[in-house]
Amino acid sequence: MDAERTDIAKMCLDGAHDGSLSFPEIIGKLISAGFDGYAVDYLRNSQTYYLHDGDCADLDMPHHSGSVAAVFDAAAVQALIRWAQANAPDYSYAAFCERVKAAGCAGYLVSFPDRRVVYYGRTAETHVEMFPLSAVSTHATDLRLGLR
Repeated sequence: MDAERTDIAKMCLDGAHDGSLSFPEIIGKLISAGFDGYAVDYLRNSQTYYLHDGDCADLDMPHHSGSVAAVFDAAAVQALIRWAQANAPDYSYAAFCERVKAAGCAGYLVSFPDRRVVYYGRTAETHVEMFPLSAVSTHATDLRLGLR
């Protein structure tokens, strides 16, 4: 992967963890740079950013306390997603990471073309969330879909 795209992925990773970028901003930047999605792996403490041709960038995440629980609690994961979407005053991505791991989430895969996030547990149990088109920059989405 070229250095510019790797830098964009790193900026998005850092922005999520330090709170300087929201999920919609991150998605917009990644789509504009040509990414198809990314995967968060709490077991490896890493994120992988994917291009449509299979090229990818693997980046280490900042360490968050706690480990992934053995049992996947889909209801708790969904409640944490709603907390993140509400952008509550006590929300931070670091807190989300710690709490979602405690709910048994081993990671998640974000697909931009399908506007879908699949959260999974250690035993491959899943919870799927769709994110609305409004969650991303209309311009970035239109560019990605070839509408502009």
